[in-house]
Amino acid sequence: MTTPVYENFINGHFLKNQTGDTFAVKNPATDEVIYHVEIADEFIQNAAIESAKQGFAAWSAMTPIERSRILLKAVAILRERNDELAKVEVLDTGKPWQEAECVDVETGADVIEYFAGLAPAQVGQQQMVGNDFYYTRKEPLGICAGIGAWNYPLQIACWKSGPALAAGNAVIFKPSEETPLGAIKLAEIFIEAGVPAGVFNVVQGAAEVGQWLTANPNIEKVSFTGEVGTGKKVMASAAGSLKDVTMELGGKSPLLVFDDADVSQAVSAAMLGNFYTQGEICTNCTRIYVHKNVYQQFIDELKTRTEQNIIAGDPMDPEVNLGALISKKHQELVLGYIDKGIQEGATLLTGGKALSPASAPSGYFVEPTVFVDCKDDMTIVKEEIFGPVMSVLVFDDEDDVIQRANDTHLGLAAGVFTKDIQRAHRVIHQLQAGICWINSYGNSPAEMPVGGYKQSGIGRENGIETLDHYTQTKSIYVGMSNIESPF
Repeated sequence: MTTPVYENFINGHFLKNQTGDTFAVKNPATDEVIYHVEIADEFIQNAAIESAKQGFAAWSAMTPIERSRILLKAVAILRERNDELAKVEVLDTGKPWQEAECVDVETGADVIEYFAGLAPAQVGQQQMVGNDFYYTRKEPLGICAGIGAWNYPLQIACWKSGPALAAGNAVIFKPSEETPLGAIKLAEIFIEAGVPAGVFNVVQGAAEVGQWLTANPNIEKVSFTGEVGTGKKVMASAAGSLKDVTMELGGKSPLLVFDDADVSQAVSAAMLGNFYTQGEICTNCTRIYVHKNVYQQFIDELKTRTEQNIIAGDPMDPEVNLGALISKKHQELVLGYIDKGIQEGATLLTGGKALSPASAPSGYFVEPTVFVDCKDDMTIVKEEIFGPVMSVLVFDDEDDVIQRANDTHLGLAAGVFTKDIQRAHRVIHQLQAGICWINSYGNSPAEMPVGGYKQSGIGRENGIETLDHYTQTKSIYVGMSNIESPF
């Protein structure tokens, strides 16, 4: 059977490359090629830049309220096609339908809606300086590049395009080569909603296409989501033309469970923060620090619920709540970390093996895995695994566990479970992480800034401050009296 071949999306339509080079995309749950995508060759790259220049000229000339109205039309179409788009995400990523159907498309639409509402609210300042005065304008940057990750492809495309477009910029977006279709669907929706051709372009390919974007002098800003090592390369490349960068990178985030916590709620958070989307979420709380007084209760309930409540299988089955990892290579990487944990002395509480569910026997599944008897210097405790692997550690002193939680070069997220409101805020204020939760985990509403401390990122996505990251301030001094000149 012939599989579809998707071209790059440039200037409002699909454009064929000149080399004929393509790459294959597999369904992680079946190991089958489901379509091919053309790689953005030099012809496509040049066309994307020219398209974005023209798109920017048209889009930035519109009033903010005009841009807002068009973006809100796109939001309505996204919500109307929720199920169709969610299916695209399931087939591309391997995540369960029950997640994609209510999270991936909805949260992406929420962000575009949020920034569409903020677009007309951007204002400058005015101040008298003696008899003269100055005023400032918020102006768009120009062409912005977005480079997406494969775990939330459509959502990330919305997170990057929402503020960029609301501020009046044009965007060239490169999705992950593992999950390239969602961005194409978003591009089609923007055109249908009335966004001018060239304002949102999609180029396809792997690292070399990303490298072209980050180095191109026509691009004013790069927003990247991915792992730390790649983020460093992106930043180094962007430095050549002094581009602005926003980077949301990896994490090895701690969850602290104190002895007065609601243990069942803490177990729910730990499972959500390790097994949702098969563990392929950068903010996941993969280091669980449990107070010694409730440790046994915690791991007993965790073991029972992990073994009884998790259903792996065909991700399109609404009953399935654990999907397939993104690729065979990544499955092997995760299994390698599990072997390393055993070799270094951690104890498997449950899981630890590859899975072959009856409804998806060829998929890249790994059992939900929990390690106990973990030490802070173990590889599984220090390095981001990006799979359904949880490490549980014990503590008995507040100051000590804060120090242990912060002892990492990463700082994306953190959580605290306690009924003591003073302790909750005292501890969370000392944790070195950019997005934190108290008696909750994982929620990232459009209104809340998301980003990391230390090597987990630069800048923020979402929240009111993000719109400023997609604009530049122009100051205009107005002389109201004669110039005093010595010449």
